[in-house]
Amino acid sequence: MEKIVLDTNILIEILKGNQDVVQKLEESNFSYAISSISVMELYYGALNKAELFKLQKFTSLFEILELNKTLSKIATELIFEYSKSHNLDIPDSLIAATAIDYNLKLFTLNVKDFRYIDGLILL
Repeated sequence: MEKIVLDTNILIEILKGNQDVVQKLEESNFSYAISSISVMELYYGALNKAELFKLQKFTSLFEILELNKTLSKIATELIFEYSKSHNLDIPDSLIAATAIDYNLKLFTLNVKDFRYIDGLILL
């Protein structure tokens, strides 16, 4: 079974109960992983401790792909290449670098934020 990386916006849509996104995921033949950056973004956006614990339980359902030296180098190169020309921000560079480093496709609703990155395959 092919594994893909879910962008933070996909995780947010799952949490919001977006049936279109949930149905696409349920109908696919992929296994799912998330970047440790997405975990941080979700935790950062939590409104309170109760929501934080809910997010911790939710993210534990996924394989979490951790940062490493190679991934950090790729993200730094992406920032150098695209931050000024395309406004690539640090979290998105790290999520893109995760997919590139682990040789996985990225499923996102914000294709415009990533479509220009060489070596990144989007769903």
